[in-house]
Amino acid sequence: MQKNEHITDIEQPVRILHVLGRLNRGGAETMIMNIYREVDRSKIQFDFIIHTEDKCDYDDEIRELGGKIYNFPRYSGVNHFSYKDYWRAFFRRHPEYRIIHGHMRSTATIYLRIAKKFELTTIAHSHSISSGSGTSAIVKNIFQYPIRFIADYLFACSESAGIWLYGERACRRDNFFIINNSIDAKKFLYDRNTDMKIRGELGIEGKFVIGHIGRFAIPKNHEFLLDIFKSVHEKFENAVLLLVGDGELRESIEKKVVDLELQDNVIFTGKQSEIYNLLHTMDIFVFPSFYEGLGLVVIEAQASGLRCIVSDKIPKEAFITDLVEVISLKEKKDRWVNKIVNIAISHKTNERKNTYKQILSSGYDIKSTTEWLHNFYLQASK
Repeated sequence: MQKNEHITDIEQPVRILHVLGRLNRGGAETMIMNIYREVDRSKIQFDFIIHTEDKCDYDDEIRELGGKIYNFPRYSGVNHFSYKDYWRAFFRRHPEYRIIHGHMRSTATIYLRIAKKFELTTIAHSHSISSGSGTSAIVKNIFQYPIRFIADYLFACSESAGIWLYGERACRRDNFFIINNSIDAKKFLYDRNTDMKIRGELGIEGKFVIGHIGRFAIPKNHEFLLDIFKSVHEKFENAVLLLVGDGELRESIEKKVVDLELQDNVIFTGKQSEIYNLLHTMDIFVFPSFYEGLGLVVIEAQASGLRCIVSDKIPKEAFITDLVEVISLKEKKDRWVNKIVNIAISHKTNERKNTYKQILSSGYDIKSTTEWLHNFYLQASK
């Protein structure tokens, strides 16, 4: 195959092609958008291939920022050959792309291999430490194994996410990089006025607010969280549970809230764009996930000065401050309950620790990550 001639006006930005399933408010998508807002778009532009025809949360903002969105068919196995043809046709129509950044693991072996044949620099990015469970997970793991040999660069949001997808040996190579899932730390600094305003809107003035942010899906362990809260509320009636997010299990979680007779004490906000405002309203953050690639929201909670009680399945890279306490999921529920109740009893209104300098020094502020990626993309595009 002839090498593509990338003829680009010197003043045109380098366009990076990101590959995802959807563009909703998940951890990976939020990280990408944080960088996209911060990057010098006169030099670097982001375009996106997504595997849905549905309108997604970030579609409008991406187009406002100058990005393009291409809709691809979902891979089903049955469409294996047509899916590959779709990618080949795309690269023939779009020789302007020099770098492809793959965040969707399930078909990365297909699209990264094809991209290499069209002379693109290829990046694989691991954002998780699980493919789910059952037969489909086994198939995915087998399908994903060659990624470590195909991609030119291996990115991960944490060491454990890297080892899980690429293996320990690959993570010792000089083409492996941990890319911090960074945030705009200033936005998360506690603001009392915002706290009071939202409490008023939600009707929870004077309450002890236990918060959780995450998609309603099995990994987030909402069932266990509700069991914890039921016991907490029996011991500390002033507590309320604030659940931020949406997802396929929301209806069943709402039903369980009714079954536990907690409907007056549990608030569902749905998906929210300004997560930092809701963090201002919480008094403690509880995150009992079964697994996380990093747990970006734990970093966001610390940036807001919140005490965090999290499971032992959260990677250590997320523990930036002394505000985090880890409890094993193997521990009895009472361990979680007693810890939360003790914090609630001793809690002082508006008591927050300013962690801004710690977030900056840890490398999780968006400016440092964006600067590194900006330079990486420019160098890799040459």
